[in-house]
Amino acid sequence: MKLPYLIGNRRLRVWLGLFALAALFILVVLVSSRTMRTARVDLTADHLYTLTPGTLSIIDSVEQPIQLTMYFSDHATRNLPQLRSYEQRVREMLREVTARSHGRIRLRVIDPVPYSDDEDAAEGAGLNTITGGSNGEHGFFGLVGRRLADTSANDTLSLPYFDPAREAFLEYDVAKLVYELSGRTRPAIGVLSSLPVNGNPLIGEEPWTVVRQMSQLFDVRMIDGNNLKSIDPAIKVMMLIHPKHLGDEALYALDQYVLRGGRLLVFVDPLAEMDNAPFVDANGVADDHQSSLPRLFAAWGIEYNADQVVLDRSQSLPIELGGLSVNHPAMIGLGAQNLNHDDVVTASLQRVNVSTAGHFELARDSDSTLVPLIQSSNEAMLAPVARVRDASGDPSMLLTNYTPGDEHYVLAARVRGTFHTAFPERHEQGHLDHAATPNEVLVVADTDILSDRLWLNTLNVLGPQVVQPFANNGDFISNLVDNLSGSSALLSIRGRAGSQRPFTRVEGLRAEADQKYLTKKRELERELFETQRRVAELQPGKGGTASAEQKHELEKFLQRKLAISKELRDVQHQLNAEIDALGLRVKFVNIVLVPALVALAGLLYGWRRGRRTRRRN
Repeated sequence: MKLPYLIGNRRLRVWLGLFALAALFILVVLVSSRTMRTARVDLTADHLYTLTPGTLSIIDSVEQPIQLTMYFSDHATRNLPQLRSYEQRVREMLREVTARSHGRIRLRVIDPVPYSDDEDAAEGAGLNTITGGSNGEHGFFGLVGRRLADTSANDTLSLPYFDPAREAFLEYDVAKLVYELSGRTRPAIGVLSSLPVNGNPLIGEEPWTVVRQMSQLFDVRMIDGNNLKSIDPAIKVMMLIHPKHLGDEALYALDQYVLRGGRLLVFVDPLAEMDNAPFVDANGVADDHQSSLPRLFAAWGIEYNADQVVLDRSQSLPIELGGLSVNHPAMIGLGAQNLNHDDVVTASLQRVNVSTAGHFELARDSDSTLVPLIQSSNEAMLAPVARVRDASGDPSMLLTNYTPGDEHYVLAARVRGTFHTAFPERHEQGHLDHAATPNEVLVVADTDILSDRLWLNTLNVLGPQVVQPFANNGDFISNLVDNLSGSSALLSIRGRAGSQRPFTRVEGLRAEADQKYLTKKRELERELFETQRRVAELQPGKGGTASAEQKHELEKFLQRKLAISKELRDVQHQLNAEIDALGLRVKFVNIVLVPALVALAGLLYGWRRGRRTRRRN
């Protein structure tokens, strides 16, 4: 075949060009599959699928191959669209992790159908069962990780359930699992305490539950503060509980430990109720059961007044006193609204109880950053320690002349900054004047938070004792230690936005409505509380009869109570009225207005085209 023929044959040239393009496409695909396996383009607004440097560092540190197995019950979740949508988010995150590992992390996705070996494996790994749809079928949505080089049960870890409420911390949870699978030893935790947290075996006193929990996960080492001169670098976290009367050598050891990158968790208290030391000992030395670290706090830019206790009447806990239930404003139950749900430590907690707690602030000249973990309500106020101690027999005395500070007091926080030494006069070999990298310490202004009485009920069931938690204090402590004991890469992973995009206009209307009607709602709730109290006072005692005046007053207050309840319902309806109106407007625009405009535009276009056609003719 002659070349001029090929050049002149247009059809043949087209086919040859298509063949060359197909060959080039196959070649590009083969080359890119080998050289660009980890290349991704994340076009989401919040970069949901872009791994943080901390996660990449953890993945790069993996030496032994790791098998990740995600169990997701497809059939059982067919009527749970939100969970199925979140499954796609989780799957993409896991695929990104495995793609970045260069083969060191492998992923399997299993649908554990009922009565199968896969279902048995999911249950054996400790995954939580979920119920989907109206038929009550059980399923799973969790992750199991295993080191392939080992076969022991200790080398298998799991995330029992991918909770959509924790989507902001999905990357952290997965990275933490990978980090724990890549490690070989339990982290060492040093505990320095002046409270009997470790119990007393001589008298049969067991360690506090929080210490027993930590002992299952960590290598807990009790530290004697009187002989502390240096801290073993192998200790990942130092936990100070009610540090009283620490000498300069111990304080200097803690100071240098933090400057060298050590992690510190501090529990101080203006009035530690679990402190069993006498207020005045045999030598006449006074001990007011308070603790602080003034020299170290000043160096870190923290202000803490050990002479003040936070009272919060709106969050007060009831106690039994003389056969009656009395609310104690110094014993506070902090709900979800008082916890920082943007921090991995407190994100999943619902309630934390404290007693006679203090508070933290940043010093005015501080360069540090304070991130609250637990805060009081804005109904709280500060009271002197002496007043709280004097009211121990009658806590209602603390409500006399109660004046809310209209401020959220910080009871627990992260403090971040590049710290300087609290001992600039020291010049020993190896002394550091300041940290080389940013530091972080966690501080809690209460030690009673650790005691069993504030979060556990002990039940006797057929002999053995069973503990039943009624608050998340234990989870809070475990999360604090767990978070600090991880690698610096793990600590750098922060919560990120979820994949669900909110309706910003609706959120704005909701905030505006809340601001507009909340004051009225609070006024009515206070009046309702006062009315209920007066009704209770006017009720005749057991076996007694009410006078005509009491009956008249009782009837009047009962009528007012019903009226207030109706007004509260009306206020709640008003809160949703503007949002409902917006919904109707959106529906009108989508269902009526936009189709009408499209139809009108089509009619106009057809009319103009027909008019031009008629003119040509």
